Amino acid sequence: MPPTHSVIVPAYKEAGNLDALTRRVFAACENQGFAKGTVEIIIVDDNSRDGSVEVIDKLRKEGYNVTSIVRTTERGLSSAVLHGFKVANGQYLLCMDADLQHPPEAVPSLLRCFDNTNTEFVLGTRYGKGVEIDKDWPVHRRVISWGARILARPLTSLSDPMSGFFGLRKDVLGKGLKAISPIGYKVALEIFVKCQIKSYEEVAFNFAPRTIGESKLTGKVIVHYLKHLRMLYDFSFGTLFYVIIALLVIIAFYVLHKVLALIL
Repeated sequence: MPPTHSVIVPAYKEAGNLDALTRRVFAACENQGFAKGTVEIIIVDDNSRDGSVEVIDKLRKEGYNVTSIVRTTERGLSSAVLHGFKVANGQYLLCMDADLQHPPEAVPSLLRCFDNTNTEFVLGTRYGKGVEIDKDWPVHRRVISWGARILARPLTSLSDPMSGFFGLRKDVLGKGLKAISPIGYKVALEIFVKCQIKSYEEVAFNFAPRTIGESKLTGKVIVHYLKHLRMLYDFSFGTLFYVIIALLVIIAFYVLHKVLALIL
């Protein structure tokens, strides 16, 4: 039976997590009634050279429907996700991180959202009802996540566009593929805006701390996110975005002038 659901996992130096991720995803899908062969995992590796390929080869020999694609001429999370989406066999696409912070046991719940034929997009959210963020998640990471969500609010009604745990139908991706830019780390936000998603569902999940490997969040990533936001605002609002910015600057100077006048 050919795959109907494809799980795309962008990876760089994640060899220590790939075995557990693969086994747990397939176990969860089997437990939730997905027929054998209908789910595939595609690992898109940016030439890690850390043993990731060997891990996947071993799993394939054991019968797991998992494939490794090693990129040697491209780099970047977003482009890796889009590459995986393009080569996927399934009509329902899901992206998740390789570091196990996105629980593999939540994968079937997200994929089942596509049983509703009207659903275009599904998001795993860390801010759903009853969700607890692990106490070991650093405070500065929580603050950064909160700030990023606030800045993206005019672009989307998603509760957690930063989560990176998301999926969509392949036909929906095709409608906006030419406009999608493979930059930055927040490809879910890029796809949601550029594909002009109207119908979506959210599934709450408990975010876990990374146990193996290192975080990819750096100051450079944050700067890229801000640049990415500017482009998305430009795409969504055009010149109106710059008019609003100019008005806000004028208002800020006016308020500052009035405050100084009262003080002086």
